[in-house]
Amino acid sequence: MSTPSSEIAAPPAVQTSLDERLVTLSIEVNGKIKTYQDLYIAASGVKYANPLQNEAEIVIYNLDRATQDYILTETSLYNANFSPKAIILKAGRKSYGTSVIYRGNIVYSSVSQPPDVGVTLKCLTGNFLKAGIIARNQPGLATVEQISRAIAQDTGLRLEFLALDKEVSNYAYAGDALGQVVALAALGQINAFVDDDTLVVKNVNGFRNGPVRQLSAATGLIGIPQFTERGVRVKFFIDNKTVLGGALKLQSDIYPAANGIYVIYQLAFQVTNRQVPFYYIADCARIGTTNEEATNA
Repeated sequence: MSTPSSEIAAPPAVQTSLDERLVTLSIEVNGKIKTYQDLYIAASGVKYANPLQNEAEIVIYNLDRATQDYILTETSLYNANFSPKAIILKAGRKSYGTSVIYRGNIVYSSVSQPPDVGVTLKCLTGNFLKAGIIARNQPGLATVEQISRAIAQDTGLRLEFLALDKEVSNYAYAGDALGQVVALAALGQINAFVDDDTLVVKNVNGFRNGPVRQLSAATGLIGIPQFTERGVRVKFFIDNKTVLGGALKLQSDIYPAANGIYVIYQLAFQVTNRQVPFYYIADCARIGTTNEEATNA
């Protein structure tokens, strides 16, 4: 007997919606954090796996008047208040949420003409740490990890120590707190840098702990890899796994010669919640082939 038409099961609905992108910007205003998500936000910047300060330029439109006036006043060249004006930029997708892609301090701001008023924020990581002078010394012998812990304490950063430890004799430093990262990197055979709120100290050819970022056309790779003097430059969609100084395993069907395991030594980003850009651009150094396991050496 045929099934009555009223009892025929309807076909499953076709899922046509995209995985919505999320971009949020948190700004410290008078000691309190204000977070914005529904306003138009566009940001670009570069993060370095070396002592250079990570930089970003962020534009946000139609801020509330109180926040706008606070930012423009506190970041004025004529303002003698050197307290940090912190920002946190997060990005991600609705399916997995957001993760921090940049954390820093506003060092300069400007405003566009009405009617849609946009505030541009120029930011550097840890910039307020350059305001004061400190002196530190380790008489006799001290390990690189001991020196790194002292620097992390001086800068208020979380320490991620992954390097092969060694002893240093008569370590001494005098200067601004952030400059200690330069002195630390100069100790040799280590890679020291600040990533958001973390002081990372690792071996020169090593990488940070965590999963290896698997990158291919199926997992977000945009276009084709570009060869550089140290490895490759790749563009891919923003995700919650990629980290500066982390390992990346590239699988390209068009250019298999580029396939291999890399460490990310520079990570640029371009994100917006209402236009096209929403990707990382990573400069990577080759540390192995796809037939070898990456080693943290």
